[in-house]
Amino acid sequence: MHNRSLFLTFEGMDGSGKTTQMRLLAERLRARGREVLETAEPGGTRIGIEIRRILLDAANQELKPTAEMLLYFACRAQNVDEWIVPALAAGKIVLSDRFTDSTLVYQGCGRGLGAETVMTLDRIACRGLVPDLTLLIDIDAETSLARAHARNASESTGETRMDEQSLEFHGKVYEAYHALAAREPPRFRIVDGRAGIDAIAAEIWKAVEPYV
Repeated sequence: MHNRSLFLTFEGMDGSGKTTQMRLLAERLRARGREVLETAEPGGTRIGIEIRRILLDAANQELKPTAEMLLYFACRAQNVDEWIVPALAAGKIVLSDRFTDSTLVYQGCGRGLGAETVMTLDRIACRGLVPDLTLLIDIDAETSLARAHARNASESTGETRMDEQSLEFHGKVYEAYHALAAREPPRFRIVDGRAGIDAIAAEIWKAVEPYV
């Protein structure tokens, strides 16, 4: 077993099961004696949670694409400096529910702001930090929206602003995820998000185990 630090990210459409799978992986890694930091974007740190409220509140429909992108990176910069970099320096495994790949597909492609703009901000906020492995839990846009709407109806969190974007927007995001994975095959593992929870967890472990 390796004991080096490791940065793993979970990506995918809303409702893909990322959060559940990240929790299951964290439990499995801790059972093997590894120290694990779990974080999420937007969110994670106390300041990040405050930014998350602005980004996801359904009342904030007037939030413009550029401001939206800058808020995501403000949240990420705080997360990187306060939590992620110190954890990696301490030899921990960091699991993050979303990272810059999400901004590339949602704001860069979905909002049309472009990958170059996103990566300029990434260089400022993340200073070259790239995940060692990215697990893309793959479901289509229609399934994503159906699951997200069902979740929102049952939980009533008010965090529905991104889920209320058009099917066309979410379709662009889906295509952008696959284009990203095709450009960086060594880093990405695509996992079928339509399978059962246990089957998905087994596929994820198969991808992660060589690293740990």
